[in-house]
Amino acid sequence: MITQKMKYALKALLVLADEARADRPEPLTIEEIARRAATPKRFLEHILLDVRNAGVIASTRGRSGGYSLVKAPRDVSISDLLRKIDGPIAPLTCLSRSAYQRCEDCTDEATCRIRKVFAEVFWSYLVIIDSLTLEDMLHAGTAEKVLGPAEGA
Repeated sequence: MITQKMKYALKALLVLADEARADRPEPLTIEEIARRAATPKRFLEHILLDVRNAGVIASTRGRSGGYSLVKAPRDVSISDLLRKIDGPIAPLTCLSRSAYQRCEDCTDEATCRIRKVFAEVFWSYLVIIDSLTLEDMLHAGTAEKVLGPAEGA
């Protein structure tokens, strides 16, 4: 599961990506991003700082300042962003790439059945999530109109 913070970050990035595709893109204020993304402004300020620190957006000061996308949507990795906003994404610490820790109650990782089952599921998830970009999310709405919403997700 992703956190609400990550959902707000993605909504804001989608707004900024849409603006970047406009004829004359301009930086957007936090107020404008919050309005377009239907997110609370007070949370968005901190979230946008994290996204800026991740190198995905830039902020400009001044009267015509605001936030703008500095990477092409195809170059914004959703899994990288997930890790920077939410932290490790592995279901078990012993499966984490960035925050590996041996489970306290584990006597042998090689024979741990819990680890093996979750590893199979997690690696399948990683294949998909590691290939997902902001560009894919921009086009997600158009695919849904053709295919219909995902059921049971």
